[in-house]
Amino acid sequence: MGKLTRTAVLFVGALGLGIIATTAPAVAQDKLKVMTDWLPHGMHAGLFLAKQKGWFQEAGLDVEILDGRGSTATIQQVGAGQIDVGFAQLAAMAVARSNGVPVTSIACYVRAGDNGVMVPKGAGYKTMKDLEGKRVAYAAASTTGPFMDAFLKASGTSREKMTLVNVDASSLVNVYTSGNADAVSSTVAFFLPIVEKVRPSEGIMWADVGLRLPGYGLLVQQRMVTERAVQLQKFVPVVNRAWSYIFDNHVDEAVDAIVKQRPNEKLDPTVLKAQMQLYMPLFATPATKGKPMGWQAEDDWADALKAMEEAGVIKPGSKPSDQFTNQFIKG
Repeated sequence: MGKLTRTAVLFVGALGLGIIATTAPAVAQDKLKVMTDWLPHGMHAGLFLAKQKGWFQEAGLDVEILDGRGSTATIQQVGAGQIDVGFAQLAAMAVARSNGVPVTSIACYVRAGDNGVMVPKGAGYKTMKDLEGKRVAYAAASTTGPFMDAFLKASGTSREKMTLVNVDASSLVNVYTSGNADAVSSTVAFFLPIVEKVRPSEGIMWADVGLRLPGYGLLVQQRMVTERAVQLQKFVPVVNRAWSYIFDNHVDEAVDAIVKQRPNEKLDPTVLKAQMQLYMPLFATPATKGKPMGWQAEDDWADALKAMEEAGVIKPGSKPSDQFTNQFIKG
């Protein structure tokens, strides 16, 4: 073989090796299916922003974000092993766990609670006693539904002194904005921005009468805590990083991330931003002051479980340590 021919063969061989090197598959990433409680809203910002920024990918995770159809449905799917991680109301998780669903929380963001009753601004309704004789809409099958009697009792009144109108959760907005109800029970930070243009409102918070329940957080099937610990040790810090970034004056960027990833939903950026801004003050309690994002306090859970037992929505004997773990929270 001549020198020129040998050189050509070496060049082609080297080129081939180069092609193989540049087209070799990337390192396989761990897949996680994450389901939210509902169609995109402000509290989903941490998940969508982390996805948009590529932070999950940087951590070696392939995260798929799925839209849920209510906290209870999402929790059930997590408990059945159909979804890896749920993003839902943790008070509803505690109820499900009391009924035998093997789930636990790995991070709580709305630690101060976000439940309440929306009333029209300027109507003079400051407490639930002011609503006696009025129509109050609620969804019995929703997260807030099972606690209505406990909330009314703590407020010094009862359902016998007003008309409680049970409607489907998807109908709450229409029932309220149409004027067919004087007030509506739901998660305040989620609801107020949606009705602002039609019926400007304010909230009577459950926490103001001592009924403080954990709000939105991350939950998994109990066995995931050990079986998928490596993946969760990557996942939770990324979500926390996203929320810390949002708190550092990046709310608009988070809104943009949600809108871009759900273009067919025709989401209102103004509503998403307002929801985030209303939720953010609820991220901390006195027991979690100075603690990392998502960290859960045993005292907060003890108070919540006591309230839920008194309301009769969970069985007696629930322990805070059964509801959560902080092992994936860094810092």
